[in-house]
Amino acid sequence: MFVVTVNVRVKPEFVADFIEAIEANHLGTRTEPGNLRFDVMQNPADPAEFLLYEVYRSEEGMRAHQQTEHYLAWRSKVESWMAQPRKGTRWTSLFPESEDKWKS
Repeated sequence: MFVVTVNVRVKPEFVADFIEAIEANHLGTRTEPGNLRFDVMQNPADPAEFLLYEVYRSEEGMRAHQQTEHYLAWRSKVESWMAQPRKGTRWTSLFPESEDKWKS
C-alpha cells in the first residue's frame, strides 16, 4: 500500500472555493481502481488548513491518480489559492497491514 498525507494551507478568501474544488477531486479519486481512501479534513481552529489522507494500492496507483483529468483540473484551479506550497508525506500503514483489511 502507498499512503500519503498532504498538508494544505489556503488563502483565507479561497476556503469555500477550495472546499468545492477538493470535493470534485475527492469524488473522482474515489472512482479510481488504485485508490482505497481519499479523506479531506479541515482544521476547526484554522479553517484555512486542510489535511488530505490518501491511500493507494501501490505507488503506481498514486502516480496514475496524478495523471487523471480530475486531479489535473483541481491542481490547476487551486494553485493560486495556496498560501504556501502543499507538503506531502509518505507513510507506511502498520494497521491495517494489507489492502484486504481496509473497509470502504
